[in-house]
Amino acid sequence: MDLTTLEKLKQGIETIVPTNGLEEKLKLAEKEKRPLIIKFGMDPTAPDLHLGHAVAFKKLRDFQEAGHEIHLLVGDFTACIGDPSGRNTTRPPLTAEEVKKNAQTYIDQMDKVIDTKKNVKILFNGDWLNKMTFADVIKLLGKATLAQMMQREDFANRFENNIPISLHELVYPMVQGYDSVAMNCDIEFGGRDQLFNCLVGKTLQEAFGKKEIGQTVISMPLLRGLDGVMKMSKSKGNYIGLTETANEMYGKTMSIPDDLLPEWIELTTDFTPQVKADMIADYKNGKVNPMDLKKKVAFDIARQYHGEEAAKAAEAFFYKQVQQKGFDTKEFTSVSMASLPVATQDVSLVDLAAAVHPNESKSAIRRLIESGAVSINGEKRTDPFSKLNLQKGMKIKIGKRGFYQLEA
Repeated sequence: MDLTTLEKLKQGIETIVPTNGLEEKLKLAEKEKRPLIIKFGMDPTAPDLHLGHAVAFKKLRDFQEAGHEIHLLVGDFTACIGDPSGRNTTRPPLTAEEVKKNAQTYIDQMDKVIDTKKNVKILFNGDWLNKMTFADVIKLLGKATLAQMMQREDFANRFENNIPISLHELVYPMVQGYDSVAMNCDIEFGGRDQLFNCLVGKTLQEAFGKKEIGQTVISMPLLRGLDGVMKMSKSKGNYIGLTETANEMYGKTMSIPDDLLPEWIELTTDFTPQVKADMIADYKNGKVNPMDLKKKVAFDIARQYHGEEAAKAAEAFFYKQVQQKGFDTKEFTSVSMASLPVATQDVSLVDLAAAVHPNESKSAIRRLIESGAVSINGEKRTDPFSKLNLQKGMKIKIGKRGFYQLEA
């Protein structure tokens, strides 16, 4: 292990437990002449991944390129329970069919960041958890106390506010921790909101005698979404999906609040550490227009997932659609009236806009209309429930980037 490799692996990590755990594990791998086993668990509760997920994926890629093995754990068993991490309510369980479909979509999207065919193994925790007897479960639960489980912030908050906590939720961290025992992994990755569960895995490894010092736990920072407040999440609608077009990636990035720039430069771009540091310093010192920095970040994000030419096209598209003045100079996406799930006569504006612009929820569309961000044939409309008769050639503008023209 050389210092340069260690420094690269540590870059961008938020927490390492224990603090010298990564160094110790790398020394162990060198001594035993083997790669480290890196556990990254995923409960495929939703099939769409976003830039927030990619923060951890990029760090996994660093370990992969250093010769270590990434063991992707699909929580087919645990997804059927429901993990409450970071939530104030019980998460509904999924069916086996939903889990299988989402898992494959998850892996396909993850391949945009990590080569899932190189030093990567895909495991399913149902392979060992489904084989446990009730006696095995009781023995597992005997390795922890209720007081330890209640140290989880979300459990403590819910208990204090008289919000129900199901017993199966208290078992969840133990089940996830047992995955680390079954996998005999050296390091477990997770976001800040998974730190407690990962530490349970470290404790259980030691309790079952699998590891003398247990797994090292690495947590990555959580990326705030487009709203600049909440962590990026599909359920919050503040995300950029890994499968979105280059135009959408570029345009959405340009919409982030200025104060997100240091965080996004650090977590979403592939610039060198020095370039990142210089960009952040220029922003904080007021030496550069934030708009210019956003363009660099937006271009780099589009380039990472779609290539150089697509990023250039997205840059040009943004200029034409957003920065260039004049309604008739925009590029309109053709939408067949026959394809719309609405009537052609007496359709409300909010229903029409939601039909042609499905990436936004109806409530978000309504807010856009009421704020004056929606127009029909160049005329601003602010009543969501005003009635329209659809006609060929009708031009609809939604927000800053949505331009549509109806066709027969």
